[in-house]
Amino acid sequence: MRATNMTKSISIVRSLLAPALALFLAAAAHAAVPGITGPTFNLTAQTAFLNQPDGNAVYSWGYGCNGTPTGFLPAAIVGASCPSMQVPGPTLIVTEGQAVTVNLLNGLPAAAGNTSILFPGFSVRAAATALQPASCTATAKAPIGLLTTEAANGCSVTYTFIASSPGTHSYYSGTQSDLQVEMGLYGAVVVLPNAVPAACTTGLAAANLLVKAAWGEHDYRLSQAAYDHPKSCYDREYLFQWGEMDPRIHNAALAQVTALATCTAGAPGCSLDVPTEPYHPSYFLINGRSMPDLMDGNYEPEYPHQPYNGNPHMHPGELTLIRSIGQGRWQHPFHEHANHVRILARDGNMILSSSNTGDLAGSLMFNTDTTPGEAFDGIFYFTGRGLNWDPYGHHPGDTADPLASLPCYPDANGYYTVNSTPPAPVNAVNYYEWCQDHNKPLEVSPIGDVAAGGPATLPNPNIFTNGPWYGGTPYLGPDATLRAGGTQACASPTGSTAANGASTCSTLQPSNIQANPSTERGWAYMWHSHNEREITTNNVFPGGMLMMMLVDTREFVIDESK
Repeated sequence: MRATNMTKSISIVRSLLAPALALFLAAAAHAAVPGITGPTFNLTAQTAFLNQPDGNAVYSWGYGCNGTPTGFLPAAIVGASCPSMQVPGPTLIVTEGQAVTVNLLNGLPAAAGNTSILFPGFSVRAAATALQPASCTATAKAPIGLLTTEAANGCSVTYTFIASSPGTHSYYSGTQSDLQVEMGLYGAVVVLPNAVPAACTTGLAAANLLVKAAWGEHDYRLSQAAYDHPKSCYDREYLFQWGEMDPRIHNAALAQVTALATCTAGAPGCSLDVPTEPYHPSYFLINGRSMPDLMDGNYEPEYPHQPYNGNPHMHPGELTLIRSIGQGRWQHPFHEHANHVRILARDGNMILSSSNTGDLAGSLMFNTDTTPGEAFDGIFYFTGRGLNWDPYGHHPGDTADPLASLPCYPDANGYYTVNSTPPAPVNAVNYYEWCQDHNKPLEVSPIGDVAAGGPATLPNPNIFTNGPWYGGTPYLGPDATLRAGGTQACASPTGSTAANGASTCSTLQPSNIQANPSTERGWAYMWHSHNEREITTNNVFPGGMLMMMLVDTREFVIDESK
């Protein structure tokens, strides 16, 4: 995906005063946690070139599928595929307690030598794969006392382990890792709990699923809980794998592989000598892509070897599970705007109180620490609570817009839900609204139809930078969608008003300017590395480790099938 005026939009989103500005960046592509199912996986390690936003294609190595996998999850994602090389490698989705088998074929160039896979956190057995040439069996190293069992060029090795711990785990090469992991040989294992706690399928959690269904939205979760624990329930999930690339290393590997193209594996001189220090990465990747490419859809054809995107969406009040793995050599301080992230677990181990209550004890993090070799699971949560103004733009007495008359009855926690009295309808646009701020105006000196008295004054939307994108959100005025959509075009620059003073025409969207995507009218919060160089591509901003968390009201369906 390519976009113009990106720099201006992102600088404004930073201020959090114009949360709808970046919607044009991500029209209809969402993330979920796509992967392949087992418990037997046939993988291969091969070469390919990875497309980058600056137009370069970088020579890389990666794991891929050796044949057609058993299946894909989530099942509703359209066009799922598993190429013979991808970065990151295929996400392996299994269930707690399953016996997992991974067969790896070494399809790398002869000069690259052996390769392997580590599965940290699991007790792994390995051996040369059966039914292959005797020379392959002879060259496979015995697993006793070794970190991993390697596959020689053109040979295979079989790894087996029990998926003993739910959660998010990594896998990566255990052979010359400074080079092979840098080249792209890494991936994720997601272990689903074998018993989902009742709290995650009843009560408010069950009602949240009914709310999705009321708007025609499917459930794209891999499970209802991250762990066998009642406080690990979630409503939506995303996987982020962090990595970097130093193209000088990749180019040096390509040059040596090309020069040794006719050599025989294992013969004297048939090996690479690629320096991996000093290390100067210029591509910073989430799920194998940089911004803005990572905001395109999963399995898009322009990224044949980078099938996974990184474009999170949610509705207010949803518990969003973040699965994160540091797959590179550097730590990337990742900041999720709008709220802290509650850490549930690290490397598949829940962080619980030492008391008998079993309460969560993981920290709330302003920056999540994407430590190399470490995985964590965390919960991100956003409702609009504490803004001290009505983010839904309710305006008492406005009969021109149905949003204006929506009620808000607080439940025991202060939100408008099915536990309110009377209960919120499951198709309520403002489901999970924080009722304490209901009907509180936004602007001190309003422009348009938002009543005066609030804590802020916004610039005139017609002169606001990138203003045409600013007007497409139901959060900023009860007629915002009407005014931005142009369904009732103004006859004059001054427009017209209803008897109650509400605007009845399009004042924010000139006819010659492209409107926001019709399926998006939410808040856009920048999620990005707090190492500012890492939100560039080859030192050009924007790029790298940068995305948007889009928070949409209920009428805008989050379709993760793309």
